[in-house]
Amino acid sequence: MAKKSYIETDRQVAGILDNVKAGRFKPIYLLMGEEPYYPDLVCNAILDNCLQEWEKDFNETVCYGADVTAEQVITAARRFPMMAERQLVVVKEAQAMKDIEELALYCDNPLDTTVLVVLLHGAKVDERRAFYKSVLKRGEVVNSLSLRDYEVNQWIENYYRGRGLTIDPEAARLLTEHAGTDLGKIVVETDKMLKNLPEGTSEIHVADIEKNVGLSRQFSIFELTRNLSLRNAPAAVRVATYIARAPKFFLPPSLSALFLHFYRILKYEAAMMKGPVDNASKAKILGVNPYFFGEYDTAARNYPLPKCSRAISLIKEYDFKAKGGDAGEASPEELLVELVTKLLNI
Repeated sequence: MAKKSYIETDRQVAGILDNVKAGRFKPIYLLMGEEPYYPDLVCNAILDNCLQEWEKDFNETVCYGADVTAEQVITAARRFPMMAERQLVVVKEAQAMKDIEELALYCDNPLDTTVLVVLLHGAKVDERRAFYKSVLKRGEVVNSLSLRDYEVNQWIENYYRGRGLTIDPEAARLLTEHAGTDLGKIVVETDKMLKNLPEGTSEIHVADIEKNVGLSRQFSIFELTRNLSLRNAPAAVRVATYIARAPKFFLPPSLSALFLHFYRILKYEAAMMKGPVDNASKAKILGVNPYFFGEYDTAARNYPLPKCSRAISLIKEYDFKAKGGDAGEASPEELLVELVTKLLNI
C-alpha cells in the first residue's frame, strides 16, 4: 500500500479543526502516528473549543496513559456532564496504556454527551484490531505519518502561506536543514522568528533564517550539494570542512542529504532517457521548488548516469564506514571531506 501523503492528513485535519471551532464533535478521536504535529494540533484544538472555561472544572478530565487503565478511562467516559452539554475526556501519551485495546468496549457504544480523545505520541495502535476498527466506524482517526525528506520544503511553503506569509525557496531549504522532518520544530522556530521581526512582516528571506534561527546558508549542507552539482571543487571542499568542524557534527544526516541529492539526479536522468521532461514532471520527480530546476539540469550534465550511480555507491560505502565498518583511523570529519573529494573526481 502506498504511503499516505501529508497533503491528505493536512486536509483531514483542516476539516476537523473547522468542525471543532464550530462546535461539531465526534464522540471519539484516535490521534496517532510517527509525526506528532497533527495529533497534537487536533488535541489542543479540542481542549480549547470543547468546553467553556466555567464548564471545565467538572467536565474536563485529562490523564496520562501510564497512570490509567482502560477501565478507569471507560468509567470516566460513561459519566454524564454536569451543567454542560458535554464532557471531555483526554488520554495523553496513550501508547503507555497496557490495555488500550479494551477501550474498544466503550467505543462500540459511546455516549453522545462525551468527547473521548486518545492521543498517542510517536506511536500508533494495531489497525487490525478491534479498538482501531471501532473508532474508525464511530469516530475520527488521524494517523500522522512522518514526511519524506523531499516533502518538507513544500510543507514549509504551504504552512507559511496558511499564515499569510511567503518564504523564499532558499530560506525554506535552510529551515529544512535545521529542523529536518520535525514539523513541530519548524512551527516553534517560525513563532520565535516572527517575534523578532518587525510587525506586519509578510516575506521571509534567507537573512531572516540566518539571523533568527542561527544558520548560515554559506556553510549549509544544501550549499554543499549545490557546489557538488556545479563541480565547484574549492567551494565544495571548503563547505564540507566547515560542516565537519561544527561542534555538533554528526555524519549520518550529511550522508543522507548527499544520498537524496544524487538519487534525485539519478531519477531525473532516468526520466530524461525516455524523452523531454516538462516542468510539471520535473517537480514530481525531483520534489523541489521550481527555483532549483536549473541546479538539477547542471547536475545532470556534470554527473551523467554512470557517474551518478558511482556517486551513490560511494555514499553508501561511506555510510558503512560511518557506522563502524572499515573506517580505519579516519574521523567522521575526515570521512566527509574525503567523500566530497572523491565525488568531485568521479
